[in-house]
Amino acid sequence: MKYLSQEIELLPGTAVSLPAAAQFELPEKVLQFGTGVLLRGLPDYLIDKANRQGIFKGRIVVVKSTDGGDATAFARQDGLYTLCIRGVEDGQPVEENVVCGAISRVIPAKSQWHKVLEFAASPDLQVVISNTTEIGIQLVQEDIHLSPPQSFPGKLLAVLYARYQAFYGDETKGLVIVPTELIPHNGDKLEAIVLELAHRNGLDSAFLDWLEAANHFCNSLVDRIVPGHPDRETYNALNEQLGYDDELLTITEAYKLWAIEGNEHVREVLSFHQADPGVVIRPDIDLFRELKLRLLNGTHTLSCGLAHLAGCETVRQAMDDELMAAFVHNLLLADLLPGIPYRVDEKVGQRFGMQVLDRFRNPYIEHRWLAITLQYSLKMQMRTIPTLLHYYRQLGQVPHYFALGFAAYLRFMHGVRQEGGVWYGEADGQLYPIQDEKAAYFADLWARLTPEELTQTVLQNQVMWGHDLAKLPGFAAAVSHYLQQLLDQGAHATLAAYFSKKASLVA
Repeated sequence: MKYLSQEIELLPGTAVSLPAAAQFELPEKVLQFGTGVLLRGLPDYLIDKANRQGIFKGRIVVVKSTDGGDATAFARQDGLYTLCIRGVEDGQPVEENVVCGAISRVIPAKSQWHKVLEFAASPDLQVVISNTTEIGIQLVQEDIHLSPPQSFPGKLLAVLYARYQAFYGDETKGLVIVPTELIPHNGDKLEAIVLELAHRNGLDSAFLDWLEAANHFCNSLVDRIVPGHPDRETYNALNEQLGYDDELLTITEAYKLWAIEGNEHVREVLSFHQADPGVVIRPDIDLFRELKLRLLNGTHTLSCGLAHLAGCETVRQAMDDELMAAFVHNLLLADLLPGIPYRVDEKVGQRFGMQVLDRFRNPYIEHRWLAITLQYSLKMQMRTIPTLLHYYRQLGQVPHYFALGFAAYLRFMHGVRQEGGVWYGEADGQLYPIQDEKAAYFADLWARLTPEELTQTVLQNQVMWGHDLAKLPGFAAAVSHYLQQLLDQGAHATLAAYFSKKASLVA
């Protein structure tokens, strides 16, 4: 089997989209911190797509924090990798294979930091992209003259300082910096850390002025499920289908969104946004953040416990189950959409909601409900409680799908055994881990309170929720009722009884 490279020749009939040879001659315009699959599956793919259309006309230099690993794979494959796009759009299956050619080279920071600083002085450089995980954007007290600095903000500051020196403070040589780490206001936080680090390193005031005036730190939101390297069986099957071996082969869903907060200058520099409607550049991206947080993440959070208790291991399995699929659909559109604490056009919200349901039905993505229950309580507090409160302000009645989802959360958090510092719950005779910092709190409540008392106690916990949820008219009674049903009948029977009752009321 041959390996992917710039000289690859496909077998007749192979359905793969290759980059044109001219793309490999484009100037290096982007400095990217990170080689992870999210970057490959979204920003790098979008830049490659724009290059194919003759829009952006620029390639990417990637900085890898450690030597070896996929850095050597990129070198062997001339910076190329195959993106296998699999999903559902408007109810129709999507299957596409693209060899992305946007990456020019990968520089290991540990052994070749000098090459990164050399590229910082390139007149072609315009953009910085990063995905260093959420813990990457943190202030670390360090000398930015180290080779290399330890933290991502330290590395970025060193690059900006080298660029400032190379161009003698020319304000036209500033960069557009777009972090994609999944934290709110990531651009603002990165800028604040870089400025603080510059002060702590005693850098001159003229550089500080240039740092703030010439550079644009943009908040951004990325939304695309990129599981990455497939399991061995799928990987072998795809390589056989493609007709070559690709060590960096990556699977992604069809849906994509990269929302970037920026002005007209940012739009001009990030011209690749013209190549795909999935890239949105606006002065305010709060709408996209709210839609994702409340509809996609909120639905996940309020469904994960119920789905697991109902015997569904993955999101796809839940969408193949008639009762769980009905719950997810109604929860999202009937309870969460009206409760978004942000002004949302109804058609925009409905469209986004239907896209979320398409993504949940994707047969190619194995998203496990147990993984979604990680830090369940914190997710419930951040992703759903503002929606619940706004729903009551708007409609003044019980959101029953929400109440059932919350009851399933309480049932899931019933710890029955502790081993090795981890609490375990039990459903249908099977133990499952409760990976939540509140696990011990719930184990104590379950050990000494009735379900009704437990419901009341948890809802009144203002430290957890910021509000006394027991004061919401009818909510405590509804949650307590559904919790008792889950304990007496199980999740699937509770769902069946709920929809049967709802059908009889309609009739």
